[in-house]
Amino acid sequence: MTQMLGAIRAAACSRVLRACCRRVADARRFLVLIVVPLLVVERGRPQLTPLRARPPFHIAEATVEDIHRALSTGQVTCRTLVALYLKRIQAYDHAGPALNTIQNVNPTALGEADRLDEAFRASGFTGPLHCIPVVVKDQVDTRDLPTTFGSILFRNFVPLEDATVVTRLRNAGAVILAKTTMGEFAAGFLGSGFGIVRNAYDPHRYASGSSGGTASAIAANFASVGIGEDTGGSIRGPAAVNALVGLRPTVPLVSRFGLLPARPTIDTLGPITRTVREAAILLDVLAGYDPQDPVTAYAVGHIPASYTASLSTEGLKGTRLGFISAPMDPRADPSSDEYKRFRVVTNQAISDLRALGAEVIDAPAPPDLNERIRKLYEENIFETDRAMSNYFALHPNAPLKSLADILASGSVVPARVAALRRTLGRSVEEAGYLKLLLLQEETRRLVLNLMAQRDFDAIVYATFDHPPAVISADALTNAKTDLQGLGNNRRLSPVLGFPALTVPAGFTDQGLPVGIEFMGRPFAETTLLRIGYAYEQGTHHRKPPKSVPPLRNEP
Repeated sequence: MTQMLGAIRAAACSRVLRACCRRVADARRFLVLIVVPLLVVERGRPQLTPLRARPPFHIAEATVEDIHRALSTGQVTCRTLVALYLKRIQAYDHAGPALNTIQNVNPTALGEADRLDEAFRASGFTGPLHCIPVVVKDQVDTRDLPTTFGSILFRNFVPLEDATVVTRLRNAGAVILAKTTMGEFAAGFLGSGFGIVRNAYDPHRYASGSSGGTASAIAANFASVGIGEDTGGSIRGPAAVNALVGLRPTVPLVSRFGLLPARPTIDTLGPITRTVREAAILLDVLAGYDPQDPVTAYAVGHIPASYTASLSTEGLKGTRLGFISAPMDPRADPSSDEYKRFRVVTNQAISDLRALGAEVIDAPAPPDLNERIRKLYEENIFETDRAMSNYFALHPNAPLKSLADILASGSVVPARVAALRRTLGRSVEEAGYLKLLLLQEETRRLVLNLMAQRDFDAIVYATFDHPPAVISADALTNAKTDLQGLGNNRRLSPVLGFPALTVPAGFTDQGLPVGIEFMGRPFAETTLLRIGYAYEQGTHHRKPPKSVPPLRNEP
């Protein structure tokens, strides 16, 4: 009898146990099939979001957050995402509008995507840029891809180690998708190594320089975000003419180790993106001290926990901006129709800033400001020669070792040769260099005093007062090809070493993008990003170019 009762109890317990197991299994399936797809990862931390809030994924204009949401919900894998971008490059970079933005595609990009997919399945996102495809200006060292500087002379040069910014991108989980075309040796939009980079909104026009390849690639949705370099405007100019966000950081904020220098006192690296938030996310990864670039020690204590924290749609309220309306380029022609078309957009941007809560005050520039800018930029011929030699001394496998060797080759595009020749043999030990440094410091005080006296949070002006020029048939062979662009207002921030942010301000009646630029005090990136974000969110001017529409079956 006792044995019978024990058997009955055991059978009952077994049925209960099986029922419990079924319930656990059902619960597990529920978690896998229902709850997990609702997880949206924000900076590596999962948060639950309602199913109805999950938008469909589109590769065109996809932000970092869109990509992470799509990865976390299983809408795409990293391999699928990378393959989609590669397909767009194949369709439009050398075919179709032939924008010519990509110097070299990374042959290991799909393999890297597979590795990131495996890591995600095992433990989730590997970093804030997990599987974010990035294109990098070909002025920046990469250990697995050629670094050409836009020159045919360096088409096979592969540095032995990554630049610091590339290391930080990889450590954050990014995929280095490709290296982008650039104005040869960091000026303009032409290069013996690739030809001409073209504007995504009008391929007959130039893409500004010298980070034009990065900007046109991001505008055309060939990658998610990009890295540019800015000596005299090479991030902000290409961003402005391609309806993008471009940030020139304060000089000591981002390491330049692994960058071919042009003028070390003003060279810097920064993000080119489609949105202000993405620029902030990228800056979080890039900014910081690097012992291999000792100038970054000045940034210690000036970097917030995150540049995204201050972003707010209310960020313009209570802000005071000084508006420089007069052209800073003496070649600008206010009587021309092109100038007037750009001015209509700029004036509307100022009206929008006021409507969004900013107090915008006309701030006539000091009468000699334009001449100061000209001297500080055009007459600084003292840094380049030695800086380039110092760079090549760190690269034993570089095919050429000096600027003299480069110019003696006869391979550099003619429009770039004259400016480089002016720097040959010059030195920072010359008396003329000391005069420029004294003028630079005097001009910094002049601008800072103007901002202090008027209580300005930032200075605002148009990035350009004229559209990008139509590319002439002889651009590659004509030594007089203009590499800078008419109506160029970009040089104020570089000659001071101050940060500046350009944001899309709209389009002319001809469909050409116009950029509005905000310049702040040293290490005021948080302020600039806050201002730029509020303006961007209040106006939503960014739209993709018609020259590169979605491909067939593209999500």
